Amino acid sequence: MAKKLAAGNWKMNGTSESLSEIAALIAAHPNPSVDVLLCPPATLIAAASTAKGSHALGLGGQDCHANVSGAHTGDLSAQMLKDAGASYVIVGHSERRTDHGETSDLVRAKAEAATQAGLTAIICIGETLAQREAGETLAILDEQLQASVPDSATAATTVIAYEPVWAIGTGLTPTEAQIGEVHAALHSALGQRFGDGGDFSLLYGGSVKGSNAAQIFAIPHVHGALVGGASLKAADFSPIVTALEQA
Repeated sequence: MAKKLAAGNWKMNGTSESLSEIAALIAAHPNPSVDVLLCPPATLIAAASTAKGSHALGLGGQDCHANVSGAHTGDLSAQMLKDAGASYVIVGHSERRTDHGETSDLVRAKAEAATQAGLTAIICIGETLAQREAGETLAILDEQLQASVPDSATAATTVIAYEPVWAIGTGLTPTEAQIGEVHAALHSALGQRFGDGGDFSLLYGGSVKGSNAAQIFAIPHVHGALVGGASLKAADFSPIVTALEQA
């Protein structure tokens, strides 16, 4: 069975004062029955690791370099993230693909680097509004899936996150039928390629909040969420975790 995962991506938000939100989340979910993950800025990973102590809360990076080390000013390797206390790393987020021109081939290399460092890679794929309106959604997603996911990927080392680019931070959300269609297609494609596609955790990401989480988690092959803005405050993220626990 695919693992249920509630993952929060803080993006370029958070300073040391934000560690209080991690403490509040832990207090709200002392023994979560699903996997819970926060990906704060890299500057906070080590401090967050110390603050959470032995709690099951996972920590992750928001990106990593494909190389172990080298002359790459400003970049962080997967090994560095793991050393700081991370167990996951997001790769291929639409904002990285758009803002930094990252290709699926580069995302694949980063995912391979993450696995080699002992991190679980959360590989993001998603379509733009223009691509959806052109009826290209499933073709675009399959292309990204095949190119971004390494041949060595397993359900234990890799999570797939579907993030419709047009729904991120806009308040727009695809219909349940649209989400279901995509997740069913991803489940089928992974099954055909790896044989155990049913074991890969498939996350939905795109304006997930406490008010719609239960409905989204009831959709077949949706095993959790990659949450942006609603993960910054424990009071907003906690209901999403609870909804996943109850799904």
